[in-house]
Amino acid sequence: MTAAEVTLITGTGLAKERRSVGTKSHQDVREKKLAFELGLASYTLRKFDLEQMLAMTKRVGLNNIALKSYHLPLESSAEQIGEITQKVRSAGLNLYGGGVVYMKSEAEVNRAFEYAKAAGMQTIIGVPNPELLPLVNEKVEQYNIKVAIHNHGPGDKRYPTPDSVYEKVINLDKRIGICNDIGHTIRAGIDPAESVKKFADRLLDVHVKDVTEATAKGRNVEVGRGVIDIPALLETLIEIGYSGVAAFEYEKDEDDPLPGLAESVGYVRGVLTML
Repeated sequence: MTAAEVTLITGTGLAKERRSVGTKSHQDVREKKLAFELGLASYTLRKFDLEQMLAMTKRVGLNNIALKSYHLPLESSAEQIGEITQKVRSAGLNLYGGGVVYMKSEAEVNRAFEYAKAAGMQTIIGVPNPELLPLVNEKVEQYNIKVAIHNHGPGDKRYPTPDSVYEKVINLDKRIGICNDIGHTIRAGIDPAESVKKFADRLLDVHVKDVTEATAKGRNVEVGRGVIDIPALLETLIEIGYSGVAAFEYEKDEDDPLPGLAESVGYVRGVLTML
C-alpha cells in the first residue's frame, strides 16, 4: 500500500499543502490496532445546556464525553450528580471524565475526587496546584481515579507544557499523568506528535484541536485547517498504543460550534480511515 496524501488547509492564508500520511513506518502503524477512542470535552459546547450538549455530541457521532462544570457543576449534590449522569448515560454516552477541574486548596482536591466518584468517572482532567500533588497522590491511591494534568501553554505558570507536567509527576503514582492539549503544546513551540511519544508512559488524555500558528498568538481553528500535523499525531498515538480518549476541544465559534466541530471530527475520522 502506497502512502496516502491528505490535502490540509493550513495557516491564516488558508493555503493548501500536500502532506504525506505514509512515512517509512506507515506499514507498521497500519497493522497496529486502534486502541484509543474519540470523544468530546464538553467545554466545546459551553454555551449550551445539558440536553442540547448531549444532542449535539450524538449528532457528530462521538460516544465518550468529559463534562465541564457548565454541564455538571462542581458544587452539585450527590443526588444532582446522579440525575445528570443518568441523563448522559441514557443518551448512550460514556462519561469517562470531568474537567478541566482546578484544585487550588485541600478542600478543592477533596471535592474533585468526591465529585468524580459520585459521577462514576475514571479520569479527572485537572490542574492541581503543584504543592498539592502529594495530597492528589494519596487521593488517587484511595479512589483509584486517574488525574490527567492539563497543560495550558505560554503564559501558564503552573503547567505550560507537557514537559512541565511530567517533571512534577514522574515520581508519583502512575495514575497521575498528562492531558496533552495539542493546541497549547504547539503554541509553546513543541511538536505534539513528538510530545505524546516522549511522555507516552504518562499520557492519560488528549485534547484535540488545531491552531493558526505555532506561537503564543495561535488561534483555534477547525482541525485540519491549522499548523498541527494531525496525521503525524494520530500515527504516533497508534504507534505508542495509546488507549485513552482523544477528546475534541473545539474552542472556536462558541455560539455556533457545530459546523466546525463536525468538520473537525470528519477530518480526523478521514485520516484514521487512511491509516
